[in-house]
Amino acid sequence: MPGGGPPKMCRIHVNRTSSEVQATTSLDPGASAAWTPPTGTLGVLVDEAGRRAAAVASCLPALRARAADLAAPPPFAAALRGDTLRVIAEVKRASPSKGAIAPGLDAAAQARAYAAGGAAAISVLTEPTRFGGALDDLGAATAAVGIPVLRKDFIVAPVQIWEARVHGASAVLLIARALSPTDLAALHDEARAAGLEVLVEIRDASELRRALEIGATVIGVNNRNLETLVIDPRTAPALIPQIPAAVIAIAESGMAHTDDARPAQAAGADALLIGSAISAAPDPRSAVETFTHLPRVTRS
Repeated sequence: MPGGGPPKMCRIHVNRTSSEVQATTSLDPGASAAWTPPTGTLGVLVDEAGRRAAAVASCLPALRARAADLAAPPPFAAALRGDTLRVIAEVKRASPSKGAIAPGLDAAAQARAYAAGGAAAISVLTEPTRFGGALDDLGAATAAVGIPVLRKDFIVAPVQIWEARVHGASAVLLIARALSPTDLAALHDEARAAGLEVLVEIRDASELRRALEIGATVIGVNNRNLETLVIDPRTAPALIPQIPAAVIAIAESGMAHTDDARPAQAAGADALLIGSAISAAPDPRSAVETFTHLPRVTRS
């Protein structure tokens, strides 16, 4: 694990009430009147993430101190530019929508196979209860490959950002629907202060506007509604043309075959984030290679 990881005592997990979590992790007690907390599956996942973050909140100073001694990670956004669509390949054992996907998956071996297949970056799900992930998976993946690694989780507090930095991540995911406008901006700034890049995930034009207002340089459009878990394959193709050409645009979810990716390709996506299909593939290297030859269409 890069930098040796946080002190073991910072890996405790205790139970707290939801009110305690809000008091500990909220960056915006008032929140925006135009924003309401997420419901459904996303709401549950955000609440659980808040409890986990509150349990290790006292570790923040130690994590920051450890991060100060680390070299800069590989650049994330720069790896997603090219003549062909770049692939962000995901280490994913399970999901709320599919259940078990690859329960025996070894994060380091999977990351090496993805890199050998031409992945530009790796996404590692660290959420433990619905996705079967762990911070140790992040550390294993970053130690195994030289390409940038994204921590994909339900990030609601600064401590999670510094955990990602200490475990070798190049970038973190922030989900616009999961965070109030002020929280999104504050966590985006926190990540940049930690030396991390940020993938801001959106699903509609108002969230795109919020992402651009905070200076997002990498924006992902998720075809899946995380509150209902329903996939609408029209979402990414509709929103990607609205993302400025200077910003990296990523299409997420619902792409098992190259034909599934063609609408996002035609809309001008720079990259694809692919999880379940390649995590479950018998040959993950070949599964990644399948997507790496699609020409990129330049957005105006």
